[in-house]
Amino acid sequence: MKIKKGDTVKITAGKDKGKTGKVAKVIPSEEKIIVEGMNIKKKHIRPRKQGQKGHVAQISAPFYASNAMIVCSSCGKTARTGYKLEGGKKTRICKKCGGVA
Repeated sequence: MKIKKGDTVKITAGKDKGKTGKVAKVIPSEEKIIVEGMNIKKKHIRPRKQGQKGHVAQISAPFYASNAMIVCSSCGKTARTGYKLEGGKKTRICKKCGGVA
């Protein structure tokens, strides 16, 4: 999976199509990601302590990583990423400009 925590991504499918956001969490086993402020779902939370009220919280739900593209930090465009070995280190590169993604 080429998307990592902290990357800026653009949503390519779904109700948030066209929006950009920062990756908050990556779930590699399910190939899903959670992006801050995207794919908002309502979760009903029941009261846990006596006197506390239940409420409806809005949380960012995970979605498939294939529905997002990385925004390149050097050219600012959405692009596919590749890998390049430089001195024994594996770095991600942008397929459009060749810069570090």
